[in-house]
Amino acid sequence: MCGIVGIFNLTEASKLAYLSLYALQHRGQESCGIMTSDGSKVHSYKAMGLVSDAFTQESLLRLSGNNAIGHVRYSTSGTSDIKNAQPFVVNFSGGQMAIAHNGNLTNAQTLRKELEEKGAIFQSTMDTEVIMHLIARSPKKDLVEKIIDACSQILGAYSLVFLTKDALIAVRDPKGFRPLVIGKKDGGYVVASETCALDLVDAQFTREVEAGEAILFNKQGMISKPLAPKTKRAHCIFEHIYFARPDSHIFGSDVYEMRKGFGRQLSKEHPVEADIVIPVPDSGVAAAIGYAEASGIPFQMGLIRNHYVGRTFIEPENAIRHFGVKVKLNPVRELLKGKRVVVVDDSIVRGTTCMKIVKLLREKGGAKEVHMRISSPPIAWPCFYGIDTPTRGELIAAQKSVEEIRRYITADSLGFLSIEGLRWFKMKTAEEEYCDACFTGNYTVDLPDAPEIAAMAPRKK
Repeated sequence: MCGIVGIFNLTEASKLAYLSLYALQHRGQESCGIMTSDGSKVHSYKAMGLVSDAFTQESLLRLSGNNAIGHVRYSTSGTSDIKNAQPFVVNFSGGQMAIAHNGNLTNAQTLRKELEEKGAIFQSTMDTEVIMHLIARSPKKDLVEKIIDACSQILGAYSLVFLTKDALIAVRDPKGFRPLVIGKKDGGYVVASETCALDLVDAQFTREVEAGEAILFNKQGMISKPLAPKTKRAHCIFEHIYFARPDSHIFGSDVYEMRKGFGRQLSKEHPVEADIVIPVPDSGVAAAIGYAEASGIPFQMGLIRNHYVGRTFIEPENAIRHFGVKVKLNPVRELLKGKRVVVVDDSIVRGTTCMKIVKLLREKGGAKEVHMRISSPPIAWPCFYGIDTPTRGELIAAQKSVEEIRRYITADSLGFLSIEGLRWFKMKTAEEEYCDACFTGNYTVDLPDAPEIAAMAPRKK
């Protein structure tokens, strides 16, 4: 996952981009970057790590201009290295241009090999650079047409923002896998992955960049062009389950209400006699509230999360049981002791963390019973559209039945939301279509770079 932002025709563009990225930090913590344009030149600053650590007042002041794009990275293609940090800037016949990308191309390796055979030289290992090579080689005269031409050759998920010396361009793939929204502010525009970024900079949400749309922001205003013929959409349902911030509005729905709905449906499908409902914070909170409301079982914060945890820990030489989980989560024994506890989480990937949480609740929390409830179906297939999921061999649901998973995590019971229950909202948004490939293997876009998975997948739309 990644987060992207574009700022057009606004003073202090670099600071607005910084604040927007700060709001999108949950979408990527590996690296971050901002590029600005002052009408004649593009200025750049990129660094590894968090937005708040990477940028200073001085570095933002050096990023002059009223236009900007920014990026926070969680790698799905390319190594975690400063050379792969975005925005990515190039000089070509059309001048300087920068790009920031959220998503993942499913034919990037195939295209890269073809381009290298034709003499192309790559500076990075990320799929985003492939897009820039295709733009540079396009025979079209107009830049937007070059971008549209390049996008006609790529497959997969891509929400993109481009910056030139005098324009901002936003693009969303024909399936609309990843969110991209537009806001207005003081005569200018803000484009971002989620509405929570617009909220922080006081930009008024106007609409989403449509699936299969390219939008040019320049002195004439906002000009929309079709990227490709309209097709069935495939919004990533996992954005609503986990990735998006709960205070965001994406794909036409409020994330918080969607997650509460998952919890309510989960309660209907997997009821249990219990004393309290607790979430695995923070991503399980809204679904746990929904479960508690529907079941009538009291909601409690039985696990407390440490919000100041980095990616690495200095472990003591003498092993501490379940150390990694205990650094992040601590049970409230006074609430849990002797209780029958329903624990709501958003998903189970490998199962190891879930197993440690169950044991922690029993051993340190004193829970009498632990009933795991998961507000999504079992994840049995890897994602190729912008989520960094493990290989199929590492996904526990691809190897074990629900009962086998229950025994592995040592829970008293285990219930996953059904595929049908995942669509609890469909009556309200009957026209919306969502990608559920990570649950069903129903890959809606071809996988040229992963033929072995494509061959195994049970069906396609």
